[in-house]
Amino acid sequence: MNRFSISKFSMLMVVLIAFNISAIYSNRIKYNVKNIYEKCKLSTIIDYEIFEVAMDGFMKIELEKDNVIAIIDYSKSSQEKRFYVIDLKNIILLYHCLVAHGKNSGNIYANKFSNRENSKMSCNGFFISGETFIGKHGYSLKLDGIEKNINDNARKRGIIIHGASYVSEDFIRKYGRLGKSWGCPALPMELSKKIIDTIKDGSCIFIYGK
Repeated sequence: MNRFSISKFSMLMVVLIAFNISAIYSNRIKYNVKNIYEKCKLSTIIDYEIFEVAMDGFMKIELEKDNVIAIIDYSKSSQEKRFYVIDLKNIILLYHCLVAHGKNSGNIYANKFSNRENSKMSCNGFFISGETFIGKHGYSLKLDGIEKNINDNARKRGIIIHGASYVSEDFIRKYGRLGKSWGCPALPMELSKKIIDTIKDGSCIFIYGK
């Protein structure tokens, strides 16, 4: 075999090895996502397609905290529990609760989203959790949107996770829906601190909206 043939053979081997590694990685990822979905018994509470998109993005983002993911499914009405926190290391659904949307995103359903300041709409896409602070809504969590022109103004807009009294079953019984925020994914008062402490400082948050 001459030098040219050896070179061609080496290049072919590199391509084949890379292809096999890629195939193994792809199969492993798909298997893991399905495995997590099934073990956490998510089939009755969130569509697999939404969970798959969330996990696909999660695995492409460089994260300081990669053992947990939070997902919001704004295709559901505000009368439904549509906020999920999943422990990916232990494969456990940690939280499943109500979450509010922005007042200008819709009434019962969030069907409009914005990256614009003062829009009072929710924004969707992938976020990375930031630092906690005490503000006018009490203990809160800052968010950094990482999708250009979709949610990258989140921090500037003051989009944070915080607790709110209008996020409760009592409010739904009284008004037929949750109360609405100025764009923040507000949580039930009794759960907000626990959830914030679970997902703060560099975890992935995916907000799905049609």
